[in-house]
Amino acid sequence: MAVLHDVEGLRQILSGLDFPVGKDRIVEYAQDQGADRSLLSALQAMPQADYNEPNEVLRAVPQGELGGQRRSETERYQQRHPPQGMAASSRETGPVNPIEEELGENRKS
Repeated sequence: MAVLHDVEGLRQILSGLDFPVGKDRIVEYAQDQGADRSLLSALQAMPQADYNEPNEVLRAVPQGELGGQRRSETERYQQRHPPQGMAASSRETGPVNPIEEELGENRKS
């Protein structure tokens, strides 16, 4: 049995459930299906409720807990599309020498 993780793993798990279903049953079923710790943790962080469809579960799962594709897609987008009007050199600042910063020069004692 493959270990299931991230959003795709959650979708696969949800496809095997009969809705409506409660949170506890979702967590139990996910564990039986081989969900990894991060996916189980995300499911346990959902509000205690009865869910009528898979999309309700997907919306209820805290995405930060899931740590799956959505976060990495966002990070990749931000890397490819830097904020407008800023040169790369102005975004990436190196360590500042405190003496040079205070006096405006480096004395090299």
